Amino acid sequence: MTSDYRVLEGKRLLLVISGGIAAYKCLELIRRLKERGVRVRAVLTEGAQQFVTPLSVAALSEEKVYTDLFSLTDESEMGHIRLSREADLVVVAPASADILARMAAGMANDLATTALLATDKPVMVVPAMNVMMWTNPATQANVRTLEGRGIRRLGPAAGDMACGEVGSGRMVEPMEIVAGIAAFFSERQGPKPLTGRRAVVTSGPTHEPIDPVRYIANRSSGKQGHAVAAALAALGADVTLVSGPVTLAHPPGVRVVRVETAAEMLAASQAALQAPDGPADIAVCAAAVADWRVAAAAGDKVKKGPDGPPTLTLAENPDILATLSQAGPARPRLVVGFAAETRDVLAYAAAKLAKKGCDWIVANDVATGTGTFGGDDNQVHLLRRGAAPEAPLVETWPRLSKTEVAARLAQAIADTLSPHTALSTSNNSPEPV
Repeated sequence: MTSDYRVLEGKRLLLVISGGIAAYKCLELIRRLKERGVRVRAVLTEGAQQFVTPLSVAALSEEKVYTDLFSLTDESEMGHIRLSREADLVVVAPASADILARMAAGMANDLATTALLATDKPVMVVPAMNVMMWTNPATQANVRTLEGRGIRRLGPAAGDMACGEVGSGRMVEPMEIVAGIAAFFSERQGPKPLTGRRAVVTSGPTHEPIDPVRYIANRSSGKQGHAVAAALAALGADVTLVSGPVTLAHPPGVRVVRVETAAEMLAASQAALQAPDGPADIAVCAAAVADWRVAAAAGDKVKKGPDGPPTLTLAENPDILATLSQAGPARPRLVVGFAAETRDVLAYAAAKLAKKGCDWIVANDVATGTGTFGGDDNQVHLLRRGAAPEAPLVETWPRLSKTEVAARLAQAIADTLSPHTALSTSNNSPEPV
């Protein structure tokens, strides 16, 4: 199978690690990059060394680690000019508020900022800091300055932080950084297989109100759907992501429409599909939509009463996947659904494929103990419509990161929509369920 990560093979990366608790994630980042054939050299700031040691970074990167601008040995062996220019890309992760400020000011008062100022290579920053530091006007002004100079940015994401606060400022996860780096190199390779194609992706949960303060929901984090949107965009597609309530950063290069309820998600999806220039080519329904809603949500907070808990009358939500799969001028050429099951995964997924009218189903096991909901990894089966509705073709993929599942699915979509390549992209031969 052709994978977007193949662009990383043989690439040289200079990783600048600045101070912050998120520095520990760089150990995993280095490991993931090395697995994909990237040569990683690292520069640690003085602050970074309070969180990770040069020894641990050197052990994982299998390269000398650089820390001191005034090291006679390091300067004679490599020198900060060579260090900054022998890489294909310079990545600052985590990028603290301090190093962003010094980069914006053009300072060169340690090895990291000196190498950054001396480089003639593209630079990517991955911010990580307290939410108040991130939203401070000074930090935002520094980020705008750097972006105006052509420096790329990944994140930050929103969520719980080590300081106990909640909001934007979390460093994105290592595999998201790997995907961002792969997307950068893919962009430099010329025309992409999905250039000119339009895609609509749904992601995350929906929140169905009980009253103004309570709602029905599920455990979906949106990580898989957001990764699919990013992977399609990396292959050149014009992507609209219809997202339920999540704490994830917007995928790069993706148009995002935020919704709360299933009804809002359906309306936004249909609007995106019915653009003035014609229907979208691809719809991927990865959202975990609530099957039911309260028939009549209360206008005020429901209070406890002497008669015990209130009775909630439920109504069925619209079936987004089935609706988008209906034949008609607005139907995309390829409609892909997701099936999250806790048992009999393949049987339920095959039934869903036959019932909904979509072209493919991506099925996964979300039972307790799998770690799929909210986790970073996934193990899926791709079911494609076969000669008979009750006998789809199935490919079982190994357990992968959600980013890699998304890249593999996006490549399969690209291969299917291309008239010049085979329909199957799996190393396994599809077999009837």
